[in-house]
Amino acid sequence: MQNSRPWPNTMVTKGKNTVNSIVEFFTPTYRQTDSLLKWTATAATLAGAVLTSLAIDPVNVYLFNAGSLLFLIWAVRIQDTALIAVNAGLLTIYAVGTVRALMS
Repeated sequence: MQNSRPWPNTMVTKGKNTVNSIVEFFTPTYRQTDSLLKWTATAATLAGAVLTSLAIDPVNVYLFNAGSLLFLIWAVRIQDTALIAVNAGLLTIYAVGTVRALMS
């Protein structure tokens, strides 16, 4: 007997409705979330470096803060102590710089 449905059998799973299947499809895996954090942090840090070289303040410091925070979150997720220490230190330095810039 031939399947009369317009989609293949692999699209249908027992016990799951369509909404749950769609949500599951668009929910990132742990590894995908780590990759997104890492590459977003990289982009923010590089953008901060470019703006620093062009002397565009204070946006460069905000991007460095964002990059350090994202790298810190990623380092905690992967449990890398050295990266946690480096990014916590950088975030502290950048945050102090941001506060000093805003106060003056």
